[in-house]
Amino acid sequence: MSTITQLIHSIPVDELTGAIAVPIYQTSTFVQEAPGINKGFDYARTNNPTRQTLENIVAGLEGGETGIAFSSGLAAIDAILKLLQGGDEIVAVDDIYGGAFRLFSKVYEKFGIKVHYVDTSNLHAIVNAITPATRLIWLETPTNPTLKISDISAIADIAKAHNCKLCVDNTFASPVLQQPLSLGADIVVHSATKYLGGHSDLIAGVVVTRTRELGAEIKFYQNACGAVLSPFDSFLLIRGIETVHLRVKQHCANALEIARFLEQHPEVDKVFYPGLPSHPGHDIARKQQKGFGGIVSFSLKNDTEEAAQAFVTSTSCFRLAESLGGIKSLLCHPASMTHKSIPDEKRRAAGVADSLIRLSVGLEEAADLVADLEQAFKKAGKKLTSAIGTGVY
Repeated sequence: MSTITQLIHSIPVDELTGAIAVPIYQTSTFVQEAPGINKGFDYARTNNPTRQTLENIVAGLEGGETGIAFSSGLAAIDAILKLLQGGDEIVAVDDIYGGAFRLFSKVYEKFGIKVHYVDTSNLHAIVNAITPATRLIWLETPTNPTLKISDISAIADIAKAHNCKLCVDNTFASPVLQQPLSLGADIVVHSATKYLGGHSDLIAGVVVTRTRELGAEIKFYQNACGAVLSPFDSFLLIRGIETVHLRVKQHCANALEIARFLEQHPEVDKVFYPGLPSHPGHDIARKQQKGFGGIVSFSLKNDTEEAAQAFVTSTSCFRLAESLGGIKSLLCHPASMTHKSIPDEKRRAAGVADSLIRLSVGLEEAADLVADLEQAFKKAGKKLTSAIGTGVY
């Protein structure tokens, strides 16, 4: 049986009514037959039938033992970090999501957890950053927003040799394209807001663990700290997952066309997309992914924030907004939006240039998206020329 068929039929029919859609159990508590004797549910923060169904589905998608659903991707990351204690150290990808950087640096470092940021596409850099206190290696692959590729299997071997846990943020690839647990990772985390949800209508995070024991630890923090996903958002996320394979396939096809268009455009300096043979991580991506994803980033030859701002305010199909992974195409300027919390010198050192633009390629016709980008280059050029002429630039 194919994985798509397995996914569709892993979503259960309601035993009570025969409903083919998972019911929304919008309740805070559950009646018990006697103290401690119940039908598997006592209080909705601890467990909820709708959320439990979702957690089982995402565990199956990633090939893990335990799924845990949270009220946001950052809440999911936060629960993983609670596995650590003061004095522990993390080796983390340098091209990291700004929200994760903020959580690491502004919250957990003050509790004595030290983070070393390295280019995780360089195995030697990882090994050199590991100390006797290192307990966790934190990957994004592809990274946000420069789409660096790290060799999950090789890094899993490094983590095991140094008695570390390996966590992979699999948001950009989605479980459709990549399954880090099968490559040796211990934990997978998603901003389920993105491709798993797919419709820009919810905020959610999920964690999947390779072992039941590790899952129980993180589930303890889910219950103890309370950042659980609501029944209604769990229902929406299940509905999004039902079509994730079809959506991701089209995201990939559209993104490749756009990356090829940008690669030959005279105003583009660099294109970041692992599906291009010119991408330094192309071969590793081909080995560990089933496709190359729906995110394309590029920098302009005019490497200024002004040039990027002119471009991102000149599109029509691509809407200027935070987030990614939805059916509608979005674009953003990471330096002033998603990665604003990262100091400029760290951001630039990680490859996030002032003119870098990130595209979340949606499900519109690829030709329409290419045409939109082409007109945006022309419109942005006119804006810059006008600004220079008036002395505003």
